[in-house]
Amino acid sequence: MPPTPAVPPSKPPVPPPTETAPTPPRVPPPAGTALTRLVGVRRPIVQTGMGWVAGPRLVSATANAGALGILASATMTVDRLREAVREVRSRTDAPFGVNLRADAADAGDRVRVIVEEGVRVASFALAPSPGLIAELKEAGVVVIPTVGARRHAEKVAAWGADAVIVQGGEGGGHTGEVATTVLLPQVVDAVRIPVVAAGGFFDGRGLVAALAYGAAGVAMGTRFLLTSDSTVPDAVKARYLAATVQDVTVTRAVDGMPHRMLRTDLVDSLEHTGRARALLRAVRHAAAFRELSGQSWRGMLRDGRALRHAEDLTWSRLLLAANTPMRLKASMVDGRTDLGVMASGQVAGVIDDLPSCAELVDRIMGEAGEVLAALTGHAP
Repeated sequence: MPPTPAVPPSKPPVPPPTETAPTPPRVPPPAGTALTRLVGVRRPIVQTGMGWVAGPRLVSATANAGALGILASATMTVDRLREAVREVRSRTDAPFGVNLRADAADAGDRVRVIVEEGVRVASFALAPSPGLIAELKEAGVVVIPTVGARRHAEKVAAWGADAVIVQGGEGGGHTGEVATTVLLPQVVDAVRIPVVAAGGFFDGRGLVAALAYGAAGVAMGTRFLLTSDSTVPDAVKARYLAATVQDVTVTRAVDGMPHRMLRTDLVDSLEHTGRARALLRAVRHAAAFRELSGQSWRGMLRDGRALRHAEDLTWSRLLLAANTPMRLKASMVDGRTDLGVMASGQVAGVIDDLPSCAELVDRIMGEAGEVLAALTGHAP
C-alpha cells in the first residue's frame, strides 16, 4: 500500500489589503497675502509707527523678522528723519515704511526724504491729499493711510491709496468707538484695495480671524512696543506688563481727543485739573516740542490750523493737543511713568512677555498655522 502523500501545511490566510488613510496635507502659516505682495515682505504683519517708540532699532528688527516695520517721523526733525532712514537701511535690506503727518507744514520735505532714500512705504495717521498720494505713487512709493471709519477708507481709496490700515476702538493712542470686529468687515466690503486690521491683535489667532474677515494682514503697536527690541525703558515696559484689561482707559484729558492709554495717577490728575491750568501746561509743552522738532512757531500754527480744520477742534483743545508729544516722550524716552502718559491698546492686559521681534513674528505665524490646521482638520 503506497504511503499517503504528506499534506503540505496550509498557509495562514492572507488578510485582505487594508486602505491606508492618506496623510493630511500640512497647513502652512498664512504667509502670502495681498499685503505681502504689495510691499514685498514675507509676513502679513505690520509694526505701526508709534511716536518715540518706532525708531531705527525696532523698525529694522521687525523688517529682519519678515514683517513691515514703520518708522515714526512726526517726533523727528527732517534731518533726523533722513539719518534714521539711513540707519534702518544699514541694519536691514528688507522693505520698511515711514509714518508722517499729511497736514504738517514740512510734509513736502519729509516726502522728499522718503523718495530720495528709496523708502518702500509711506503711512499716514491723517488722510493725505490726492496730490500727495499721486506724488508718492509716481515715485514708486506705496501709500497706506490709517483710517478709523468706513467713509475715510472709501475717500482715500478713491484718491488712489494702495491699501489702508483700519483701526478699531481697541487700538492704542487716538482711537474711535467702533470695535474692530464691526469696523473691519465694513471697510473690507467697501473698498477694493488691501485692508490691514489694527486694534486688538497680538497673536496667531487674531491673524487668522482678521484674514477670515477679509483683511490682508494685521497691524500691531502695543505688541511690538513690548518686545526686547523696543527701546522703551524697562520701568515703562513693566507698567504695561502689570496692567490688566481694566487698567486701559480712554480719556480726553491729555489733548482733548479720545486717547486710549494706561490709567495712572497722572491721568487721574489730568482729568481733575482745571481748564486754565491745563492750557498753561499745554503752552509750555508746545514750546518744548517746538525746540525738539525744529519747527518754527509759524509752522506749528499752520499745523494747528490744519489739525483744527481736520478734527473740528476748538483753539483751546488745539492747545491741549500740544500735551501729547511731550507727555509721550516723558514715558517712552525718559522712563518717567509719573510724568508721562502711556498710549496703549487693550491688548496690554493680555501680554505678559518681551520676546524679540523675530521670536514674536515666528510665534504668531506658527500659532496661525496651528489654528488653521485645527479648523480644517489637517496636520499642523
